[in-house]
This record gives sequence, structure tokens and C-alpha cells, in this order.
Amino acid sequence: MGFLKEFKDFAMKGNLVDIAVGFVMGAAFNKVVSSFTGGIVSPLIGLLFKSDFNDLKYVITEGTVNDAGETVGEIAVLYGAFLTNVIDFLIVAFVMFMIVKGVNKMKKKEEPAPEAPKGPTQEELLAEIRDLLKK
Repeated sequence: MGFLKEFKDFAMKGNLVDIAVGFVMGAAFNKVVSSFTGGIVSPLIGLLFKSDFNDLKYVITEGTVNDAGETVGEIAVLYGAFLTNVIDFLIVAFVMFMIVKGVNKMKKKEEPAPEAPKGPTQEELLAEIRDLLKK
């Protein structure tokens, strides 16, 4: 039972729970950012290229079109999807930077430890007591 108790203590530490909550929030935030990038940023950038930004690609080998109208056998570098993911990452990184910056600003600054009171040292007090006891 020692192993299970140790695991329970580990799992219930505040930091681990905070990390789990942060992970779930991050996953939800990633969906919001992906929606923002795919629905707003990509179409605006797509205006520059006169096509859907996600569909940008460099075709290395042409494929053939089958009866269903799908391209088969095409080899292409899908740089539009990659750039969309890079934009997603930059947005998430910027927002995380702003959050961390805000949290650090809100934290109380550590107050310096109070200085030791001025006066006789412990040795001086003991010497004075010794001298008083001699009298």
C-alpha cells in the first residue's frame, strides 16, 4: 500500500493539478486560435495569393484525376498548412507571454528581510551578564 499512497500524494500535489488544468485550458485555447487562424487570418492572407491559404502547395509530381474528380498520385509540399500552424503557434506563444507577464506583474514583490536590530551582540550581552554576576 505504500506505493499507492505515495502515488496519491504525488498526484494530489498542487503543481500537478495546476499543470493538468493548464493542459486542458491550453487544448481549448488551441481550438479557439485554430478557428481564428483558419476563419479570419488565412482568408485575409489568401487574398494575397488569390487562393485558400491552407491549400497552398508546391507540386513536385503531378497526379492523375480519377473518375470521382480526385487527384491521385500527386506529390506536393503543403506549405500553406505548415504556415497556418506556424501562425497558430505564434499567436499561442504571444498570448502565453502576455499571460505570464501579467501574472508576474500581479505577484507581490518579495519584501527584503528586516535588518537585525542594532545594539549589542549576543557575545557582548553574555559578557555583560558574566561581569554582573562576578560583582
